[in-house]
Formats: sequence, structure tokens, C-alpha cells
Amino acid sequence: MTTNRVLLVDGMALLFRAFYATAMSNYYMINSKGTPTNAVYGMMKHLFTALDTYQPTHVICCWDMGSKTFRNDLYPDYKANRGEPPVELIPQFELAKETVAALDIPNVGQIGYEADDCMGTLSRVYSEDSQVFLLTGDQDLLQLLKPNVNVVLLKKGYGNYAEYHEDSFYEEKGITPSQMIDLKALMGDTSDNYPGVKGIGEKTALKLLLKYGTIEGILENIEELTKGQRSKIEENLDMLHLSRKLAAIHCEAAVDCSLDDALFYIDEEKMGAKFDELEFKNWKKNITGM
Repeated sequence: MTTNRVLLVDGMALLFRAFYATAMSNYYMINSKGTPTNAVYGMMKHLFTALDTYQPTHVICCWDMGSKTFRNDLYPDYKANRGEPPVELIPQFELAKETVAALDIPNVGQIGYEADDCMGTLSRVYSEDSQVFLLTGDQDLLQLLKPNVNVVLLKKGYGNYAEYHEDSFYEEKGITPSQMIDLKALMGDTSDNYPGVKGIGEKTALKLLLKYGTIEGILENIEELTKGQRSKIEENLDMLHLSRKLAAIHCEAAVDCSLDDALFYIDEEKMGAKFDELEFKNWKKNITGM
């Protein structure tokens, strides 16, 4: 049995969740320099809660690197439905990375790829010899489940998680993690702004995958489909194949981080200096539990 427990953190997911938890009531925690810190404060609280829960030996934080990725090259409207981040959040992106670095946790990202792709790539490498936990709010990462890779989905509040491993996912969903990609290709994703096959929703997509296994299986047996299902798929065949490329997490991104660099050890003096610089109130009690 491996003794390494590697926690891969979706930095954007934690930061956005923490921001909106307090921004809804216009509570931005503006410090004496005029900088809002509510997202970073909340992110740290999420992070330390997970550290306490999962007791990792190694930690890495993964980030999106800009709004454009290879998926925009494939489909220019990818995520085009998303507006600009709130002005109070913008300065906190860099601040969050600085704070993570003050904990001696590596920040990892790759231009042209999403944090999901970085997490997929690193989990593929580390899972050969380590137990990997993916901390995120994004269900897309469920497609990465396999032996030695668990997905920990943030739920409302702090310390509330839906934890998935390969077997529990199949028991709950009735499909394998890899079939998640074909499911999204068929039904599309309104959050990421690609349509899949117009007119086919989750219920029909699941039914087809349970019977035929894959998109290839569906196409090979298209004569068996209802007239409506067949016409919808045939009319949207190009978009079906494109949507699958958009849905699949790319596990060959050019990211690398040695486990030696990710060994989890906090220099309390360095951490305290950063938290004090940001003017985090009651951080010993509310964030670290020290």
C-alpha cells in the first residue's frame, strides 16, 4: 500500500466559491490598503478544512491560466456565456497564488489549458504510486475517477463533501467515469456553453449509453434508435464529435511537479506573516484552528 496521499486543489473553484459566499451580502473584507480579501480568506478556510480532513502528505494547487484555452480554438463560443469576474475578485487572483506560495504549496498551471487538465495530467502521473484526492466544486472531474484517484466535491458550507471513488460513482450513476465524457457530448453543457446534440437531454443520453456503451456503439446501432433520436444525432453529428473533444479533460498537458516539491510542510512563521500582512482577523481560530 502506498503511503503518499496527494491532494490536488482546484484553486479557481475554491476561490470563486469563497468569494460568492460573502459577496452576496456585500462583505468583501477590504483591508487598510483598500484590497478586498474575502475570497482569499474563504479559500484558505476551505483549504485548511480539507487538509485537516484528508491529512495529505503532498499538496499542489492548480489554476486556470487566462480565459482562452485550446477548447476556444476548437469552438470559439466555449464558455462565451460567462461574464467578466467582479472587480472585487480580480485583485484576489494573484493574491491567492501568493498566499498559497506562502504555505510552500506549489502553484501549477499551463497556458492554453484549464486547471482541470492540469489536475488530470498530474493525477495520471501520481496515481501510479500514490493515493490522489481531487478537491474541486466541478463535477467534470468525476471522469478522472479510477483506482487511487478520488474526487472530493465541495458542498455548501465548510467541511461538507461528496466524495467519490470509482465504485461508488458507478453504483450511484450507473455508468463508468469515462462514460461521463460521452454523456456530456450527447447532452451538451450549458455551463461551458456547448450544445451537444440538440433535443437530447440527460435522461435520453443515459438511456442510450446504458444500452450501447459509447458514442461509437450508438452510431453503429443507429438503425435501432427511434426516428426522432436518429434524426437529432444525424443532424448534429459534427457537434457531437466536437462536444466530446470539449468535454474530455486533457491528461497530457505540459505540467510537471515533483512530489519532492509538493511535500506538505507549513512554515508557521512565514504563513503567519502573510496572513497578518493581509490583515486576516482571528485567522488562528477561524482558518488554521491553531
